Amino acid sequence: MLKENFTIAVDFDGTIVEDAYPKIGKPMIFAFETLKALQSEGHRLILWTYRDGAKLNEAVAFCEKNDIIFYAVNKSYPEEVYSEKISRKINADYFIDDRNIGGLRQWGEIHQQLIGESAPLSKITKKKNWFGF
Repeated sequence: MLKENFTIAVDFDGTIVEDAYPKIGKPMIFAFETLKALQSEGHRLILWTYRDGAKLNEAVAFCEKNDIIFYAVNKSYPEEVYSEKISRKINADYFIDDRNIGGLRQWGEIHQQLIGESAPLSKITKKKNWFGF
């Protein structure tokens, strides 16, 4: 088990489920299994999505039905109050999103990189800036 717990922001449409917005698409293969494994390791998951209002509530309920309860939703922490005066950037250690350069990896690969023995999360080098590829 990892010694350090991380906060991981996860997109919904096109990442946890197939993109079918405004509807909810089919779950991506191994998405919920990977998210459950991350939570069981003690990592905090933030749902980080474009959805809001009723569509956001539907996504949260869909995830809860699949046994994923997020630490926060479109916030860095549960008590955060959104204001036009603060940045909408989520404070997370890692982001899982289908709009990454190169696209979304398969959830099996994400699982292996984050919690697999071949590349434990504690040994993944975090980039200090966006252009450090």
